[in-house]
Amino acid sequence: MNIANNLVINIYSIVFLIIIIYVHALKQNDKGILQHKLYRMMLWLTIVMLVLDIFSRFDGKPDTIYPIINYFGNFLIYLLNPVLPSLWILYVHDQIFRDEAKTRRLICPLVVVNGVNAVLLILTQFFGWFYYIDSDNIYHRGSLFLLAASQTICLVLVAFAIVIINRKKIDKNSFFSLLFFAGVPFVCIILQIAIYGMSLMLNGVVLSLLMLLLNVQIHCMCTDYLTGVNNRKKLEIHLNDKINTSTENKTFSAIMVDLNNFKSINDTFGHDTGDNALQISAKLLNSCLRPNDFIARFGGDEFFVILDISDQIDLEEIVRRIRKCLNKYNESSNQPYQLGFSMGYAVYDYNSHMKTEEFQKQIDTLMYEDKQSNKEIERNSTDIYISEI
Repeated sequence: MNIANNLVINIYSIVFLIIIIYVHALKQNDKGILQHKLYRMMLWLTIVMLVLDIFSRFDGKPDTIYPIINYFGNFLIYLLNPVLPSLWILYVHDQIFRDEAKTRRLICPLVVVNGVNAVLLILTQFFGWFYYIDSDNIYHRGSLFLLAASQTICLVLVAFAIVIINRKKIDKNSFFSLLFFAGVPFVCIILQIAIYGMSLMLNGVVLSLLMLLLNVQIHCMCTDYLTGVNNRKKLEIHLNDKINTSTENKTFSAIMVDLNNFKSINDTFGHDTGDNALQISAKLLNSCLRPNDFIARFGGDEFFVILDISDQIDLEEIVRRIRKCLNKYNESSNQPYQLGFSMGYAVYDYNSHMKTEEFQKQIDTLMYEDKQSNKEIERNSTDIYISEI
């Protein structure tokens, strides 16, 4: 591939990535989340490598500035080659396990792999192992070129294996997107090894990053990172839509769920146990609801459920089902605490013309009344127990 063709393809890819970065920035909710940081790092690193890939094509013309550009382009490309799949491994691990502490522990072994590559690359400048540039400023593959390529391939395969092994923990849409990300660059790497002069790996990464944005990143921006249910931003959009599309004959219902004594769980057993309680609560609620029902994390220990139910009796049946699931869980749970829910619920009254905030406030007030009632029951139970002693 000559420098002109390489320049055109890479410039198109860079412009495409800049558009992706812009879209990602517009839709992103939490810039502090590791997953979003890793995705942005992959975007920017790919742009840098596309520029370096252009520089590495400045062969010939030894009496010009070409040799300097060619030298630094190739050196930095080889240096960064294993960095991109290393970031991908971290991204995949964080996407699957949602544990930033565990994901960060992978950084050290990946730094070692990249460090070994850097040492071999420095030695390559003296022995021509990975590549060498002759006196006419022409790039040639070295005797250990396949070793350099295998480092990148092995890292891609590790990420691929992590996805396959943990496929049951990933939703179907994200699973195929994560496989696709590794698959396209992997094919391009093989072609690049087989056909001298072809360089399409980074362009394949651009396509993968776009698929990742459409099928994983945007979805995650509307998902609560801890519990996996929808976040508050998605809730506001969905609730607005339900109110706007309601009619006198077809409306909807909502339930606000608050975890009882959540602060006590955190203070007594630690925040990890508190996080686990929130995750269990989200799973319990999901298990009691239908596939088309909507659940979101409203606040710290509050969840908001939206159901296509227009009848109060049907709504109360769902509430009873949730309480039954909760009691069944507590009977068999080995956790050091008992889960408790306070719930406020109502069918949206179309004729009231309540706005989103007003309806949320109504549900919140009903939930607070239920919470106070639960506290009163707990106090009475404690008083009876003390009096019996």
